[in-house]
Amino acid sequence: MSPLSGFLAVIVFLTAILIAYLTKQFQNENLNYLTSNPMTNSKTKVKTIEKEKVVAETLNGRFAMLGLIAAVGAYLTTGQIIPGFV
Repeated sequence: MSPLSGFLAVIVFLTAILIAYLTKQFQNENLNYLTSNPMTNSKTKVKTIEKEKVVAETLNGRFAMLGLIAAVGAYLTTGQIIPGFV
């Protein structure tokens, strides 16, 4: 195994651990948000959003930002939008 492939394997492993940790943290954050709703005593009808949708949209947005950061990092290091693509 070359040093580059070993380095990439370590980066992929650390990214997977980070994503698993952040997913758990975001789920806990959204549970706290949903249980402490300040609109519980209001008399107006409020459409409630399912917990799964809130978690999905939060993770989607944060992973999209992670992808943008990765694209900018790839461009800064290689000078190409998609490294290796001619």
